[in-house]
Amino acid sequence: MLDNRKKIRRITISGIVMAIIIVQSLFPMLGYVPIGLINLTTIHITVIIVGILFGSFEGTVAGTTWGVFSFINAWTRPTSLVQTLVFTNPLVSIVPRIIVGLLAAVIFKRLSHFSLVVRSVITALICSMLNTLLVLGTIYIGFRTPAVAHAYGLKDADLLGKLLLGVVGTNGIPEAILAGIVVPIIVKSLSVILKKNNLG
Repeated sequence: MLDNRKKIRRITISGIVMAIIIVQSLFPMLGYVPIGLINLTTIHITVIIVGILFGSFEGTVAGTTWGVFSFINAWTRPTSLVQTLVFTNPLVSIVPRIIVGLLAAVIFKRLSHFSLVVRSVITALICSMLNTLLVLGTIYIGFRTPAVAHAYGLKDADLLGKLLLGVVGTNGIPEAILAGIVVPIIVKSLSVILKKNNLG
């Protein structure tokens, strides 16, 4: 009976998480803040929180949902030429997000000797930067082409590396700081509610 309850709980939580991330993906200002050719991502915060609070399975579900809808959006309603050229490849749009969702749970668990808030901050910072580095690293390794360079406004594909490194500073670091602030606040609040309701 207990195992069945756990299965039902896991399915229910996964369904709710998927719904939240789908809404964030469908309404750009809830999940992405467009800035020129790039998007300042906020969905990673949801994925990290899910991984921390519920574990690796739910974190992976959250990351996969995020990635799949990034992939779908790139095909159906891209916000830039870069998105069309790059994020239509699942290695860029899906795989890094799955890794982030999974590792959020793993990293948080490994930091058990720290307080809840410290664990949440460290996990959020690592996973947020990991998402940025995985996505941009994949773009650099697999999509250093004239077409992608031109989409970024560059004349030479050799300059793409410098531009992507700049994106780490302009996007990756602010996203990590945002996650490092928001994630522990939400995790601390929700963990209390989940424990009271025997859901943690």
